[in-house]
Amino acid sequence: MLAIAFLFCVFSGRFLYVQLFWREELLSRALDQWTREIPVTPERGKIFDRNGELLAGNETAYSVYARANAVTDPEGAANVLSALLNVPREEIEEKLSDRSHSEITLLKQGEKSQVLPIEGSGLTGIYYARDNKRVYPYGALASQVLGFTAMGAEGTTGIERYYDDFLKGKSGEILYETDLVGSEIEGTSASYIPAVGGLNLKLTLDYRIQALAEEVMGRVLASSSAKAARCIVLDPQDFGVLAMVNLPSYDLNDPPRDDMETLNRLSRNCLVSDIYEPGSTFKIITAAADLEEFRKGNPAAFSPQYVFPSSRTRSVDGTTIKCWSDHKNGKHSNQTLAEALNNSCNPCFVDIALSLGKETFYSYLSAFGFGKATGVDFSGEAVGMLIPEGSVRDCDLARIGFGQTIALSPLQLACAAASAVNGGYYYTPHILEEVFSDDGYVAVKTGKKLAARTVSEETSRLLSSMLEGVVRDGSGKHAYIEGYRVAGKTGTAQKYENGTIAQGKYVSSFVGYFPANEPRYLALIIVDEPQGSYYGSTVAAPCAKEIFEGIIGFTGLPAQGGAL
Repeated sequence: MLAIAFLFCVFSGRFLYVQLFWREELLSRALDQWTREIPVTPERGKIFDRNGELLAGNETAYSVYARANAVTDPEGAANVLSALLNVPREEIEEKLSDRSHSEITLLKQGEKSQVLPIEGSGLTGIYYARDNKRVYPYGALASQVLGFTAMGAEGTTGIERYYDDFLKGKSGEILYETDLVGSEIEGTSASYIPAVGGLNLKLTLDYRIQALAEEVMGRVLASSSAKAARCIVLDPQDFGVLAMVNLPSYDLNDPPRDDMETLNRLSRNCLVSDIYEPGSTFKIITAAADLEEFRKGNPAAFSPQYVFPSSRTRSVDGTTIKCWSDHKNGKHSNQTLAEALNNSCNPCFVDIALSLGKETFYSYLSAFGFGKATGVDFSGEAVGMLIPEGSVRDCDLARIGFGQTIALSPLQLACAAASAVNGGYYYTPHILEEVFSDDGYVAVKTGKKLAARTVSEETSRLLSSMLEGVVRDGSGKHAYIEGYRVAGKTGTAQKYENGTIAQGKYVSSFVGYFPANEPRYLALIIVDEPQGSYYGSTVAAPCAKEIFEGIIGFTGLPAQGGAL
């Protein structure tokens, strides 16, 4: 009796386990065994620029599938399908002979002409379904920002990946009843589960500015035989990204998938993911810190009228720090902060950093977002490299003052510069403007998000008047546009390899914006390793001028004139 009771308990326990705990898995197995599923691919959400211009869309394609158990002649089917689908016969036959998978994909995103003949071929167990193929109307435009999708339609890089959950939608399917080997049972009806299309994205990008910037940067890349040319155009009023250019680039409709090294290199958004020493463009931040501390009454700060003593060098911790220029043309004569910005004189900014001290100076580095992520809606953002405050020496602090011994991403610098001249408001940069459905329903809408206050509006106005002088009278004169109040700062940074200066290798850059009294467009230009002339004033500044002139042309922005 005990044995019988024990066996009864065992069988009862097993019965309950099968009914309660194994139920879903067994139902799934039964459904797979007695039905044939034809997938219904959802239409991926489209991507538009801020003007409603389509940047990423879809076109109809067809995918071919097989249920291996229902294929009676794998060899014969492989011969027929190889000719139709332009796929090697051996590859198809190997797939059809594999009975370990109930559903096999033979072709993804093929042409209609390829798959239609399957209907009259007499092949069993072979079927096709409508699919969607991602298309990019502008080819290489903003390729590193938009990114691309895998053959399975999921986002792989860029915005396509970051916002994949919005874009991908939900797959549907058509279910047919089949016999044990997967052949459809005559007289049965199909069940249809519709697909749900993805949501659309509206970006802050302006395709006109993006195309213009790519054209300009393409010319300088070719004319200077540079390693790379990059550009960010930012709206200083909310930090919406208007353009991001990374050259060389690639066509989104034909990414080099068979060469992963090349694909990874060309698809990387270096403006967000890479870091560099900014050089003299960083002097904007040092000047902003000094002016703000002077406004607050800090005796360590220098007034706008203070005249820095003449010298081409400064000696700090036994290290001699030289300026980029010699004494020619009086560039190192006694000068004010405005004149030091005009001449990009390193010793003056060494004096500022050392006088403010590391505690005060580092508080501004933190406020301007260095050493941390900006929070932009893009994967793989770099945080930069900043010596910990407790470890920084005077010689390090001195170099940070003019843009050395600190590494940051181009996006970090663009945001910091925008904050310094827009009244002292640091917003979270963003690429997405809104998420919406085809019927116009807005699911998500972004807006400007204040992340920090950096300097006062008074300081910002004073700094902007000085930077306007840099373009009007100083090193940035190649960005000057008659009748328009352009301001900015040039930069020429040496490159390092294996811890030492790489001879003959420079990064030429320029940060510019306009109108100076109410910034609406800010551009950061970076040309990596130009050959021949390498100064930011002669290589990068003219690019900003061309981009600004183009923006003026298609926006009709009237001339401002006057001065701050």
